[in-house]
Amino acid sequence: MGEDLFTSNFNPTFLFTWKGVRTRSEDRYHVHEHQLELAFIMSGHGKYKIDGEIYDIEEGDLLILNPGMYHQSIVSDPMHPATEFFVGLSDFCLEGMRPNCIDIEGRTPIYKTGPELRLKLMRLCIAMDSEKNTCCIGKYYMMQSYLVQYVLYILRDMRESSLPNGKCAFESVNKNEIVSQIMQYFEEHYAEKISLDIISENMYVSPFYISKIFKTVTGDTPIRYLIDVRLDKAKKLLMTRPELSVHEVAEMVGYDDAYHFSKLFKKRFGTSPSKVAE
Repeated sequence: MGEDLFTSNFNPTFLFTWKGVRTRSEDRYHVHEHQLELAFIMSGHGKYKIDGEIYDIEEGDLLILNPGMYHQSIVSDPMHPATEFFVGLSDFCLEGMRPNCIDIEGRTPIYKTGPELRLKLMRLCIAMDSEKNTCCIGKYYMMQSYLVQYVLYILRDMRESSLPNGKCAFESVNKNEIVSQIMQYFEEHYAEKISLDIISENMYVSPFYISKIFKTVTGDTPIRYLIDVRLDKAKKLLMTRPELSVHEVAEMVGYDDAYHFSKLFKKRFGTSPSKVAE
């Protein structure tokens, strides 16, 4: 992919967005002649029939449906249906590609996103879906601005993945970045109720993936790391705020059960919180 894909101003026409859960297969095997459709799989899995081929799809996949491509969504597991986010656009042309197309030689219509691109697209999908339901001034232009970011993130990722060894290095850096963001989240929200599901909602990636990369980067689980953050905060409070009771300190660092907190504290520091407070 070339350094500069834009032979003129990139000012695509925003056509539509659609977000939905596929509870049944599409009735029609259909085609659009003059628009590009980008379908991001936000969760779940299923199948797609595209130009005669059947493809498995799963969370994080991006379907690039160029004009003239026949396609049909197929529900393969009604218990775990795909949540899809569609965006349609037209009136653009990229260097070396057909009008209204993202043509990448040698690729299938299913683009496997890495964690960084997945996070960015998820955030933009949520932003577009929210904006769609407003009646604010400049709604179309806001949607178009999100759309431009959406396409540019995709093109940048594709270019990165086409460089020798670029994709591996890129994903490695991204893992560190995501873990760093999780650590920062713990530092700012340790006093609140936190679970892997809550972290997942804030980071827009699955709980399984969070656990996996956190352990890979730090050697520890995210919950174990959070416990250490809370206990370090508690120790500092006990040493600097002697007027606070153990129960109050426990609540201030996110524990309702002072007995459970005391057990964790003694296991970590070899002494009880009441001894530290003396």
